[in-house]
Amino acid sequence: MGLSPENAARLLEEGRSHRCPGTAATCVNVVAIADLPSRFGQFQVVAFWNEREQQDHAAFVHGDVCDRERVLVRLHSECLTGDAIGSLRCDCRDQLIASLERVAQSDAGVVLYLRQEGRGIGFANKIRAYQLQDQGYDTVEANEALGFRADEREYGIAAHMLASLHVRSIEIMTNNPAKIEDLRRHGVRIEDRIPLVVPPQPVSRAYLETKRRKLGHLLDVEQLDGSSPSTEQPGR
Repeated sequence: MGLSPENAARLLEEGRSHRCPGTAATCVNVVAIADLPSRFGQFQVVAFWNEREQQDHAAFVHGDVCDRERVLVRLHSECLTGDAIGSLRCDCRDQLIASLERVAQSDAGVVLYLRQEGRGIGFANKIRAYQLQDQGYDTVEANEALGFRADEREYGIAAHMLASLHVRSIEIMTNNPAKIEDLRRHGVRIEDRIPLVVPPQPVSRAYLETKRRKLGHLLDVEQLDGSSPSTEQPGR
């Protein structure tokens, strides 16, 4: 089950004609939709194009999310080293896999894959930050030493993608309260927060601790210790 043929046709037609007023950097258009069977389940991939930044983004959709409320959503920022190569310096790949598995089990869900490598600083700068981390900096200190904020991402494009998919409200899988705050600022109605807990790797413990201590990520002590996570009610 996926987008109905009528809804897929509607999204493509709207994508061809849609233009945000002015030169909004967050404006994206649906340009293609295709079936995507995967090892996690049956998806459809929706390709989005941002004309101003000349960049594409993707939505991996399970079920017909159009005009639905409480759609299960994960916003995942691109991580070439983690997602594709399996780097243990971060938990990105584990979070992506857990998200795809959970969405595939839902009635209707979306994984938005955003081209925001390295918390928005780009691939080359992320590797420069890795060099600094090899010298003892943590992830926040490394970004700041390169002249960036601790996290350069913003989620206006994600909000636009959800609006383009006609998603009315979401349940978001995240440990990052800043993500929730920014989505709400862009008009996304969030019903619940669902913790995304993955087993830590020995190499990534300091990385996760920095996310909790300096970026305010909602990570349980048990998650960092690698034991069973405590339960948390959605939305808290």
